[in-house]
Amino acid sequence: MSVRTFNPSVLVGNWNEDLFLDEDLLKDFLEKREKGELLVQKSSNLKKNVLKKAELCISKDGLLHFGDTVMLLNPENSESSLSNPSPVYGNYTLSVNPEESAVHLKSHLTAPCGVSASSNVKPCARNAFIITSVDGSEPGEPVCYGQNFALRTAEEFTGHLYLTSDRKSFLKSSKKSHLQEVSLTDQHPYETCWQVVYLDPQLRPEHEGLPVPANTKVLLVHSKTNQCLAVLRKYILWTLFGKECEITAHTYLDGHRVEKNENHWIIVTGNPSDDINTMFDRPKPPSEDINGSKCD
Repeated sequence: MSVRTFNPSVLVGNWNEDLFLDEDLLKDFLEKREKGELLVQKSSNLKKNVLKKAELCISKDGLLHFGDTVMLLNPENSESSLSNPSPVYGNYTLSVNPEESAVHLKSHLTAPCGVSASSNVKPCARNAFIITSVDGSEPGEPVCYGQNFALRTAEEFTGHLYLTSDRKSFLKSSKKSHLQEVSLTDQHPYETCWQVVYLDPQLRPEHEGLPVPANTKVLLVHSKTNQCLAVLRKYILWTLFGKECEITAHTYLDGHRVEKNENHWIIVTGNPSDDINTMFDRPKPPSEDINGSKCD
């Protein structure tokens, strides 16, 4: 049985040094909190900036134009989900996915920066992209099927970055699926060029060169590698914003050589209504599907 030799009021060891060390730690904590330099404060500031509400452009003629601020949405396919269940359901948007190191940034995000598929379908700085000309087209001109363009983030906290991709290699590929990586860069080479392709392959040649309508299902194809932008719902990423899905550039074909739902995108524009954020949120007539074609 141990015998207690000191009562609680007895100071032992380097008690004086420990006392001063605790005081210094408290003083340092209070100074950082006053300056907003605590990790939790920086993380909160980052989320506040990237989740700031964004205003999407309103298309008066129903078409996409250079200079438009849009949101890229991968819709849920209820038919495929019933036959081939996915661990993650719902609609997903292409979103900026900053690394943990970005928490320490004060002015804006820097390249390289990742992207992911977020379940947040409300327009914000994370998921708003500007359609940018690469061939000299003026702002306001319609975007046509098969025409090269770039997608860049806004010029505020998200840092004016371009969506880019390149062929996968031993040293460079997506984290989970190890397919062709998609990310954001501050450069503007040919790797940042994309094209809108008509969804139905049988009608694709007839639509080449025609203006692209907004808020309809299309394919987004990387100009250099000819791979479609894809959302991989079975590959989960843990981000600063929670559980999200991986984005890659890879064309998924079914048995009829038709692109699957992983490659389907809706380029969403703003809604002129005061109570609805986007055209995707507008209630649709029961006799029409998302592409505007009548259902049987």
